[in-house]
This record gives sequence, structure tokens and C-alpha cells, in this order.
Amino acid sequence: MNKWLMIIDIEKCENCNNCFLACKDEHYQNDWKPYTLSQPLHGHRWMNILTREQGEFPYISVTYLPKPCFHCEDAACVRNTSKKEIYQRSDGIVVVDPEKARGKRNLVKACPQGAIWWNEENQTPQKCTLCAHLLDDGWKAPRCVQACPTGALTFKSLPEEELFSFIKANDLESFHKVMRGRSIVMYKNLSLYRKCFIAGSVATRKNGVEECVEGVTVELFKNGSLVDQKITDSFGEYRFSGLPEKRGKYQIRVIYQHKVTDEFDIELVESCFAKVSWI
Repeated sequence: MNKWLMIIDIEKCENCNNCFLACKDEHYQNDWKPYTLSQPLHGHRWMNILTREQGEFPYISVTYLPKPCFHCEDAACVRNTSKKEIYQRSDGIVVVDPEKARGKRNLVKACPQGAIWWNEENQTPQKCTLCAHLLDDGWKAPRCVQACPTGALTFKSLPEEELFSFIKANDLESFHKVMRGRSIVMYKNLSLYRKCFIAGSVATRKNGVEECVEGVTVELFKNGSLVDQKITDSFGEYRFSGLPEKRGKYQIRVIYQHKVTDEFDIELVESCFAKVSWI
């Protein structure tokens, strides 16, 4: 049996909202029974794009995280309903039955991730179906994936026995590691959204002119052990990513032409710009 897998690459998302608009275009004023009824024009965000701003002047980073229903392998919403109002198909897609769930507003709370929305007009709970009606008709991907211009969203069908090795080989993560089992929706480069960075730059002054310095080695230490090493880019900048928040002090060492030109400590509470190192 094949299972669907949606891969969301955080590094490639630019918040264009094409995925959200494609979802709205597909589901507004369209009843796709037995999977869902028409989505309202306003209010629902079956593909909800979260934003995280990090850093400080002059180094600011904004990361976007598209968040649909995860279609969890052991879905809490399915476990929390007793009359099959929410069920899971053999291919992994979780569906809210629009007839059995009609009038049951309490089902909105069945999802701990807030992926279920209430349709006041139809008196039904609703959520992303991964365009199950299109997949059943032979489509290879839902509308949101089709509309993504940067490749941040991709979609695959894999034999169940190959899923784990594929997820591991491509370093994919679920949104919450505490979730039981896997989900159809997995993330790549999730650390860009959920973890911190230390950034800085290296420059020089010659004859009263300030210039960026490319190719300088910058090392990051913690408790005397080397954590990572970077080389400054053409703007003289470096960035250490994937660091946990509120995790104590780090040491930075700048090496230029085989000499240590700057050393300093920095306490990481949240993403920050360390400083400009002059050489």
C-alpha cells in the first residue's frame, strides 16, 4: 500500500501565498463530497502560513512556515471521535465527514494543532483534505503543491515500507516531535524556523575606507569545544544556524591569514547579530 507524503522545505518558502490562494480557488463554492463542503470565502486558512522574525539590526531574518493539517499517522482527531465523524483513509489522508460531523462544533477542538475550522453557514467542521477528490481522479499532487512557484511544496507517493528510510535519508521532521508516529506532512530545514542563529561580519579599514572581507575563518565554540566553522561571504558576513534558544554562552574566534584577529564571548538568548570584527 502506498502512502502520500508532502514535503515542505522552509528554506524555499517566500510567503507568496499561492498555496493558500489555490486552496481557496479549489474549495470556495465547490462541494467535494464525501470529503468536504464549500469552504467560506473568508476566515478559513486550510494552508496557514506562520511567520517568525529573528535577529537584530543589521542582520534580520524572516522565516515562513506553511502549516496545513498534518494528516497524522495516529491522528488525535480520529482517536477523539467515537462515531467516525473523522476517519483516516488507507493512504493516510484524514477526512472530516461533512454529514456525520454536521452541527458538531466541538470537533474543532479535536485537533491539538488547530487545523480544523468551523463553517458557520454549513454548520460543519472542515479542514484540508489534501484535495483527495483530485488524487482519486488521478492527480499526482493537491492544488497547493501544483501552485508553489519555488518548489517549497512537493508531493510523493511511496510504498509504506520505504517511507521511514526516505524520511531519514532526506532529514525530514514532523512539526512536533512529540506527535505519535509520523504524518503525511513532513518538513525540511525546520530548524530555520524553530531554532536560533548567531550572525556577524568582518571588515577592514584601509586609508579611511571600510571594506568587507571575504574568506575569513570564523569558529564557534561552546565550553571550549568547537561547534561549527564558517567562512565569510562576499559581504564579509557569517551565520551559525540551528542553535537552541537560551542555552548559555558561546565563544567566537576570527582567524585571518592564519592569525587570530578577534575573540569574544556571546550569550545566546535568541537570534542575534554578534558584532562587526575589524581586522
